[in-house]
Amino acid sequence: MHPLEPLFNPKSVAIIGASHHEGKIGNIIVRNIISSGYKGKIYPVNPKGGEIFGLRVYKSIEEINDDIDIAIIVIPAKFAIDAISKAARNGAKFAIVITSGFSEVGNIKGEQKMVEVAKKYGMRILGPNVFGIYSAKAPINATFGPANVKKGNIGVISQSGALGIAMIGRAVEDNMGLSSIISIGNKADLTEVEILSYLFNDDITKVIFLYIEGLENGREFLQIIKNKPEEKKIIALKAGRSRAGARAVSSHTGSLAGMDAIFDAAFRQAGILRAYSLEDGLNWVTTIASSPEPKGRNVVIITNGGGLGVVTADACEKYGLKLYDDMEVLKRTFKDVMPEFGSYKNPVDITGQAGSKEYEVALERAFEEESIHSIIALYCERGDAELEELKNTLIKVHKKYEGKKPALYVIFGGEGASGIISALKKNKIPAFSDVEDAVSSMYALYKVNERREEESIQQIKMDEEKIEAIINSALEEGRSRLLNNEAKEILKIAGLGVPPFYLARHIEEAVEYAEKIGYPVAMKIVSEDIIHKTDVGGVALDLENKREVIEAYEAIMRNCKTNVPKARIRGIEVTKMVPKGTETIVGATTDPSFGKVVMFGLGGIYVEVMKDVSFRIAPVSKKEIGRMIREINSYPILAGIRGEGRKDINAIIDAIYRVGMLVDKFKEINELDINPLVVYENGAKVIDARMVIKVEK
Repeated sequence: MHPLEPLFNPKSVAIIGASHHEGKIGNIIVRNIISSGYKGKIYPVNPKGGEIFGLRVYKSIEEINDDIDIAIIVIPAKFAIDAISKAARNGAKFAIVITSGFSEVGNIKGEQKMVEVAKKYGMRILGPNVFGIYSAKAPINATFGPANVKKGNIGVISQSGALGIAMIGRAVEDNMGLSSIISIGNKADLTEVEILSYLFNDDITKVIFLYIEGLENGREFLQIIKNKPEEKKIIALKAGRSRAGARAVSSHTGSLAGMDAIFDAAFRQAGILRAYSLEDGLNWVTTIASSPEPKGRNVVIITNGGGLGVVTADACEKYGLKLYDDMEVLKRTFKDVMPEFGSYKNPVDITGQAGSKEYEVALERAFEEESIHSIIALYCERGDAELEELKNTLIKVHKKYEGKKPALYVIFGGEGASGIISALKKNKIPAFSDVEDAVSSMYALYKVNERREEESIQQIKMDEEKIEAIINSALEEGRSRLLNNEAKEILKIAGLGVPPFYLARHIEEAVEYAEKIGYPVAMKIVSEDIIHKTDVGGVALDLENKREVIEAYEAIMRNCKTNVPKARIRGIEVTKMVPKGTETIVGATTDPSFGKVVMFGLGGIYVEVMKDVSFRIAPVSKKEIGRMIREINSYPILAGIRGEGRKDINAIIDAIYRVGMLVDKFKEINELDINPLVVYENGAKVIDARMVIKVEK
């Protein structure tokens, strides 16, 4: 039995703060539990005693002579800890803390104390600051939201209480069937990770809708997702995308928002489909929950309005859906229903004269044709149409072929169209008033069913002792920023392509090293106090001989001492001047939610102005890095355009792979930039590197 089974399928529930007054949260929860058809024991607790809805009210949980699976806390925060202590001592397995007034308002110590008290007795806490839990398994509706929740296969995890209650209302209105809805609030104890682990083992749940505002345990989250059953699908809505939104998240729940781009990357890496609006998220989960997996890519649009069909075709192109274009098959399939002035070309236009009979034939032909894999049926409302007959036809045909292939319906018009949509939804048929909603939902259905090839991550050999020695040397000096030559030496040890370089401390060494490397060479100042070397005259390029090396050495020293007189100068790096190529940037940073993260983009304007970069959580498999590289908008430059050869993508993959391994292995490396990594048609070279390490205070 899963450890959370008593939370989702309790045999007994105590409501501490049960109220005699209608409209109070403590009253609504008792009423909802009763009306949900819960078969277990219900114990309302209130010092006043008496009865609520015919149930005896206990003055204290200590009066209850029974095992308690769940204690629901609906009393003010200042009394909540004492109530939890009593419930825990009385053997309660779980506490659902509806009460707010904890970390979300700065009461962190109170929240911590509550968890400590519970853990002392082996009790787990959901919340605080939650709206409760609904579970179809029991069934039980232990929330203060709408009462008439319908049983189904959609599980919802919400960090926001208000949004969760609104979701229940929407689910009721749209006839969405829920397997469970869980409010996690401040996540003082139980987190989405443990809730997901339960839902992954729950036979009822097919698709999970996840609303989160932040993750403190991102690695654990990704691991549980990685091990989820293939048939379980996840849609996530992550709030706090903007800077203002991220600040609001922090004040609302006390959680870490993290960089939105990194959350986006983590979801992609884990195979989670991210929605960017609540409307999309709810449309998507409803469609996925009620539709079979498509057996192929071919989508057919059936319409009685040419204009609406064109709009739908445009939306399909936007979302990358493949419109079936075999004219012979389309003509053969729809010849029984097509008038002379209709069109077999997809969108299949059966014209404005089409009524329920024509739609019945057209839909049946589309369902029967094996080379058609998905259907989007459009109907523009006509003034003379028999809407009741059309409604019944659509339901009849869909039910006849239910489970054979996905079919989504758009009914465009006024009140009559709304009535058909409502009737279709009541029959668990995906129906929409807007073309964009239908097409994006079809896209979501394809996206969540994509097969992602898993690839193991193989460890690479590197001289860890040498790397540790370089890092420790900097730490002993109290430096958080490695020198350029130190950073390049670490990258060289990690196996990246680094051109030969040496640190010269006087002119004679500079000449010696230049001739050892071979001309042309480049020279750069090495100083922890000079970050932007070019700005202070600390760089010289394309040096062809001894005289130029001597002059460059003197000029660099003179410039740096003049422009940054207090800078500590370690020497001048002499390195091989490499040919021009395509400049890219490879980086790594430490995210508060997910830990080590790698980044890739093209250099120059693409990263500085356009922010055209992609992220992944480290370490990363080579297949995933390939996807990461192809995500950037400027990828065609690497693939080869206007007669230029294709760049060595495998060399970039190898560089990112090694950087991911490096930062994952050496936790002291907080940030890393290779800028640029110059890529050629054969190979890639590290030209400049920066590395920041964590200094223990």
